[in-house]
Amino acid sequence: MSKFSDANTEIATLGEAKITSPILSETDGTSPKIFRTEADRILLDVNAMDINQIINDGKIPPAFELAGPREKIFFDPSKLKCALVTCGGLCPGLNNVIRAIVLELYYRYRVRHIYGIRYGLQGFIPEFAHELVELSPDEVVNIHEMGGSMLGSSRGPQDIEAVVDCLERLNIGILFMIGGDGTLKAATRIVEEIEKRRAKIGVIGVPKTIDNDIHMVSKSFGFDTAVDIATEAIKGAHKEAEGYPNGIGLIKLMGRHSGFIAANAALAQQDVNFVLIPEIHFDLEGKNGLLAKLEERLKQRRHAVILVAEGAGQDFFDSTEPQYDPSGNIKLYDVGLYLKERIQEYFKAQNKEISLKYIDPSYMLRSLPANANDHIYCSFLGRDAVHAGMAGKTNMIVGYWNNFFVNVPIPLTAGERKRVDPDGKIWQTVLESTGQGSLIKE
Repeated sequence: MSKFSDANTEIATLGEAKITSPILSETDGTSPKIFRTEADRILLDVNAMDINQIINDGKIPPAFELAGPREKIFFDPSKLKCALVTCGGLCPGLNNVIRAIVLELYYRYRVRHIYGIRYGLQGFIPEFAHELVELSPDEVVNIHEMGGSMLGSSRGPQDIEAVVDCLERLNIGILFMIGGDGTLKAATRIVEEIEKRRAKIGVIGVPKTIDNDIHMVSKSFGFDTAVDIATEAIKGAHKEAEGYPNGIGLIKLMGRHSGFIAANAALAQQDVNFVLIPEIHFDLEGKNGLLAKLEERLKQRRHAVILVAEGAGQDFFDSTEPQYDPSGNIKLYDVGLYLKERIQEYFKAQNKEISLKYIDPSYMLRSLPANANDHIYCSFLGRDAVHAGMAGKTNMIVGYWNNFFVNVPIPLTAGERKRVDPDGKIWQTVLESTGQGSLIKE
């Protein structure tokens, strides 16, 4: 049975779309074939056996709406006001998404009132007194060349009623929220408050996480750039390790709950000997533990490279009284520095000299501009978010699934995480590439 058989993929709307879309013009070469309908759908599961089973059970295989412009839209562009907000940690591509949304609204739909909310959800709260940013093509023309977010960001919950109060005061019709799991949870609560007030405000999300761990989204923006930069770190660590007898390059990468960056970087630059991720338990001690395997590697090749995701190995620490950041995330212990100390202690006890270089490029990964692939990807996401918002859709994100951009209900994705499958192709290929085998002590 398909794991998606009971997925609810219906997208909420604010009402019937009655206004003819302004984006079809004989003078600019736009083809009528660009328009999509709710009947254009992309299957969640493309396994033939699973689909046949669902059909044999008398059910319709679940499918996402195909993203893209609709012939009829809900909002009158001449009177519409839109707001954009970026929340949570920085990520390559934030400015690219902002730019794509603004340009699509301004040039294609002719919306003239577009506001940027400064510093995440704080920007809605009067006590913080953050000023609005009026967004236009001139304001965003070059922002894709810079990292970070031109609007800034913040962490932590805010009063949802106060957020919706602000939306109503500004007469906002569409709110575009760019953020990760915490932002999507907040978006759900904002939608609930809007519905309670029977207001006509659409909420459209663009999922953001450098870790690529958003449920029901094949790839999140910024991930490709992160893997690119991580491979450069691997190249440096490998050369450092090769340059000294018993050289060890130890690199800590981002990945709180999911090890996609570490796994993909190891495959992109196959100079890595050990990959440690949150999904796979490993031991330090014992015959098959990391330290013994590392010692054997140094005997054979005189150098080694280790990748560790920031969320790996947290079971080595006392977590009886966990601490939390303002967003409610558990504060992680620094597994990179811990491994560095344990490796040094292990070889010192054996009176063996090593040369260990520790590299932590985490904040460089987060704050750099997007690479070419992510730039293209962000452009698609931003423009499809606008198409969905203008059509009156709400409580949804624009995602990527089975090689198509699709509309995904926020309730289907918020609160769950995508993780590396220990039995799946990516991790099994990592094992083939590194030869590390199991790191579980006997």
